[in-house]
Amino acid sequence: MLVNQTQFYTWRNYRCAYEVHLPNNSNSEAIPILLIHPIGVGLSRQFWQKFCHEWYQSGHRHRIYNPDLLGCGESDMPHVAYTPSDWAEQLHYFLKTIVQKPVIVIVQGALLGIAIKLVQIEPNLIDSLVFASPPAWPIMTKASPAWQQKLAWNLFDSPLGNAFYRYARTPKFLRSFSTRQLFASSETADQEWLNALVKGAENTANRYAVFSFLAGFWRQDYSHDIAAIQQPALVVVGDKASNISKEGQAETPDERLANYLAYLPQGQGVKLTGRNVLPYESTAEFVAAIAPFISLGR
Repeated sequence: MLVNQTQFYTWRNYRCAYEVHLPNNSNSEAIPILLIHPIGVGLSRQFWQKFCHEWYQSGHRHRIYNPDLLGCGESDMPHVAYTPSDWAEQLHYFLKTIVQKPVIVIVQGALLGIAIKLVQIEPNLIDSLVFASPPAWPIMTKASPAWQQKLAWNLFDSPLGNAFYRYARTPKFLRSFSTRQLFASSETADQEWLNALVKGAENTANRYAVFSFLAGFWRQDYSHDIAAIQQPALVVVGDKASNISKEGQAETPDERLANYLAYLPQGQGVKLTGRNVLPYESTAEFVAAIAPFISLGR
């Protein structure tokens, strides 16, 4: 596999980073893949490195675009409150100016809101979507009040929040959080995972993206928007999927799949071994599960 060095483009006067993954025997006819990484302490496009390696090791030849969202990785990290619409507009510009053709979107977790907004901006640029470890349906269909979001943001965007972030980026906290909330097995929350998070959190300006997420600016009622998605969509849920928020804690993985598929006009679903970060914790199984969907007619 050939991996280009980090490349950059300018959006709204901000420098944004991305990688293009391209195998030696790439298929120029194959629809390219756009990856949307999760938001969290130290998280960036590096989240997808294991997936990209496994994808090409399995013989697939799609070009993969792996961008850093604003506030993450090697992209600029302005001191602003980010919304899903902001990130969707960033990715829309990326598709229009860099990719310049329709893509298959693979999105991790609650960043599903960005993919939904991206479909709304210009549906012709989205061929199909893969929802990896999406949130519980009650979370995706309940908006948090604007006043609550602003209050939470102001609390995070303070000396107290800064102190919390400095603690949250320690290996001890990251290991504990990962094993309690993200991975089905503590063994899959390996040193490679922890090292990447620690390195990614070295720049404390990453906290603005994290705090925007924690403040709940992404918490909206997406039910009608999901029902309006006309593209084929594959929902991939872990058999031990859980929730950090109290909403949806009683929802089983099977119920989660059924809820999404009840709304998606062209939805398919699959359940894999794992919990909440399937592309990382169950990489080979995840690749095997989505490959037929991505290759179907593409």
